[in-house]
Amino acid sequence: MTEPAATNEVTVRWTGEKRFLCTSARGPGLIIDAVDGGAGMKPTETLLAALGTCAAVDVVEILRKKRVNIESYRIELAGQRATTHPRRYERVTVRHVVKAAGLTPDALEQAVKLSTEKYCSVAATLNAEVVSEWEIEG
Repeated sequence: MTEPAATNEVTVRWTGEKRFLCTSARGPGLIIDAVDGGAGMKPTETLLAALGTCAAVDVVEILRKKRVNIESYRIELAGQRATTHPRRYERVTVRHVVKAAGLTPDALEQAVKLSTEKYCSVAATLNAEVVSEWEIEG
């Protein structure tokens, strides 16, 4: 028997200007602000952050299973957007910077590849057609 599809739910509340508070049932929220220099990241920046954190969770877990002791880890993401609307990302570069004793470039590459091609749901979503359904209530 097939398991039912998992559903995540997020509520986005307008708090004024171009600022929104995003929350889920899990707890504290995230401020997203479309104003330059605003109180939070822009919506398009949060998409990059979601991709980066999704990949990071996988890579950390894969390296832990290989008994790699990570000293530091960061992911730098750069997204190039189209010049015309809807100004979607046309290219995203993801750079993994890891310091860990005994970590070989091959082992890191394998972990990143597994994350990107198999485990990271955000990467898979960005590389797929997604059905969007809209409902309105006035």
